[in-house]
Amino acid sequence: MTGRRELWEVPRFATQRHGFVPQCDCYRTDDPPALHLLLELPGVDPGAVRIVASGTALLVSGVRVRPHPAGARYHQVEIEYGPFERRIELGEDVDADAVSAAYDAGMLRLEVPLGDD
Repeated sequence: MTGRRELWEVPRFATQRHGFVPQCDCYRTDDPPALHLLLELPGVDPGAVRIVASGTALLVSGVRVRPHPAGARYHQVEIEYGPFERRIELGEDVDADAVSAAYDAGMLRLEVPLGDD
């Protein structure tokens, strides 16, 4: 019979880790007509974020770097770090020049103005 401690000692490669994938909320407003996106990017340097508008989608990519404190030895590692890429289908044509972005407290806010329907 497997001991209780051995039951929970699963190799890291056996888990369903997929890297850092930012969560996103997207909503539409009518006055003014726009799509608004809010992405969770805690611990990401805003200078390391790239936003590309293409057709009916936005692509947000960048990297979240793991801090390496001098002399530190990790006892637990749960936070995902590394490069990320998130493609968000908007269902409407996107004007790349019209997208505005703001980053505050780990949250990236994007606004995509839309033409009148």
